[in-house]
Amino acid sequence: MKKLAIFGSTGSIGTQALEVVSEFPDLFKIEALSADNNWKLLAEQAIRFNPSTVAIADSGAFNALRKAVPKHIEVLAGLSSITEIAHYPSIETVLNAIVGFAGLLPTIHAAKAGKNIALANKESLVIGGEFIMQLTRESKSQITPIDSEHAAIFQCLQGEENNTVEKVYLTASGGPFLDYPLNKLKQVSVADALKHPSWKMGKKISIDSATMLNKGFEMIGAQWLFNLKPNQLEVLIHPQSVVHSMVQFTDGSIKAQLGPTDMRLPILYALSYPNRLSTTYNRLNFLDYPELEFSKPNMALFQNLQLAIEAMKKGGNMPLVLNAANEVAVDAFLQERIKFSEIAHINETILAKTSYLSQPAPEDYILLHREAVKMTLALIG
Repeated sequence: MKKLAIFGSTGSIGTQALEVVSEFPDLFKIEALSADNNWKLLAEQAIRFNPSTVAIADSGAFNALRKAVPKHIEVLAGLSSITEIAHYPSIETVLNAIVGFAGLLPTIHAAKAGKNIALANKESLVIGGEFIMQLTRESKSQITPIDSEHAAIFQCLQGEENNTVEKVYLTASGGPFLDYPLNKLKQVSVADALKHPSWKMGKKISIDSATMLNKGFEMIGAQWLFNLKPNQLEVLIHPQSVVHSMVQFTDGSIKAQLGPTDMRLPILYALSYPNRLSTTYNRLNFLDYPELEFSKPNMALFQNLQLAIEAMKKGGNMPLVLNAANEVAVDAFLQERIKFSEIAHINETILAKTSYLSQPAPEDYILLHREAVKMTLALIG
C-alpha cells in the first residue's frame, strides 16, 4: 500500500485525486492532507479518509479545523507546516496540487526529502525548474507529472531512454476565445473566460488557459522535466483535445498520447507508475472524432503565450516574474478590477520594468516574487 500526502486536497486536482484513491483502497493510503483556507471541506475529507495529519495554510482557520476533525488526527497550520509534512518518513509520495507560487516550497522540500512527487503545480518548474531537477537527482526523488500535457510527454518517453528527441509538441484546445476577433477580448466577462470548452478546472488555471499562458508555462516546465532546449518545444492548437502531446524522435517517428479529457487518468498514472491500473473510466471512441485538427496559435490573440516563450528563451528570473505578475493580474480580473485584455499588457509591462538576473539564487525566490507582486499591484492601482 502506497502512503500519500495530498497538498491542495480541496481544489480541483486534489478532490479528483481523492476520488481516484477511493477507487483503490487496497493500494493507496492517505497519510496527510492540506488546504489553503477551505477548512470545512478539509475536515470532511479528514473524516472520510482518516489521515494521520491535516494542515491548513491559513492559520486563522486552525481552531475551527481542530474542532471539526477527530482528536486522533494531528492538525497543523501555516505554510511551514505543509513543508514539514513533506519530510515525514511515513509518506512515500507527495501529490502537489497547490495552485501558483504557494506550491513552490512544498515541491522543493519533497524533492529534498527524496519523495516521489506527483506534480500538478507547474509553477514550481516555471520558477525553479533547474534547481528542483538538480535536487531530484541528488536525493533520487522521482517527479511524475500530473499536468495532462506533461503526463502525455512522460508516457511517450517511456522506453526511449537511449533515443534522441528532436521535438516535443504540446497541444492546446485554444480555450473559449480561439475564434474571437482581437478587439472583442475587451468585452470578455469572467463567466465567459471560465467556460473552457474541454476541461473542467479551477478558476485560476481556467483563466490561464483562456489567455494560453498556461500552455507557455507547460513549455517552460517541459524544458526542465525532460531536459529540452526551447527550440525543441512547440505548441499546436488542437480543438478536439484528444491528442494530449506528441514526441518526435530523430528518425522522424512521432509518438502521441491520446485519451478522453479526464484528469483522473494522469492522476492515476502518476500515483500507480510504472503500473497501469484497470478502470471503468470512459474510453476514447475514434468514431466520435472523424477529424483531428492542428494549427499554429495566433500570437496576436494569445499574447501571454508569446510572453512565456520569450521568458523561457531569456531564462533567469523572467519566468518567475511573469508568474508573479500574472497571479496578481488574474486575481484582479476575477475580481472584475481589470479587463481580460489587460492581463497580457500588465504582464508585459512588469517584465519590461524588471531588472534581468541570469541566475537567481534559490534563497531569493520568495523575495523576487514579492517584489514582482508589489510592482504589479502598484501598476493596477
